[in-house]
Amino acid sequence: MAKAKTGGDADGGMVYPAVPGWQTSVGTFIAGQAEIDEVDALAIEMEDRWGVDRLRMLVSVELRVKFDRQRYLLNQAIWHGELADVTREARRMAAAWRALDKAAAASQAPQRPADVWEVALPDNRVVAIVRTVEDAKKVLADGRHVDVYTLEEIAQLIHGFPQIAKIKMTFPGATVERVRTRIEDPLNAVKDSKAPIDDPMPF
Repeated sequence: MAKAKTGGDADGGMVYPAVPGWQTSVGTFIAGQAEIDEVDALAIEMEDRWGVDRLRMLVSVELRVKFDRQRYLLNQAIWHGELADVTREARRMAAAWRALDKAAAASQAPQRPADVWEVALPDNRVVAIVRTVEDAKKVLADGRHVDVYTLEEIAQLIHGFPQIAKIKMTFPGATVERVRTRIEDPLNAVKDSKAPIDDPMPF
């Protein structure tokens, strides 16, 4: 189970937040993570349909503000809340995603072209990968910073940085950077295999 560090001077004066209530037992952690996973799965679906970080830019300012406020509330629940807080805000976040999806569809905004692949970088930029320069014209920025790469440019990058190619050859299946494309198994975060579960058996 993921736990935040706490306290003080021994860490060079750094003060870390206490473990949120929903993470204090295995049972509540699994339940809370299940709610978060549902939101993450929906977010992945929406980004696949509309593009990375694009959907919120396709709706009215008023709806975007509500969506961003809900994102904040969910983050606060995850960082500081109890299980009831995570459950409530995760379900509201799912409703917010669906509201944006419905509004964008009603406005007949174009969805992400099937032959444009997008991924978010850690600095919040978006990378779009296309086959040709002609395909690059299909990229829909809509207020986002989008760096576009053709397959030929990617080939040149691999050629120019052979250490990347070496990693891929030495470790078949290795990835250069982890990308959020699936939901993690919550039990991977439960480090203590002997930790008791604190609620009745579900089945």
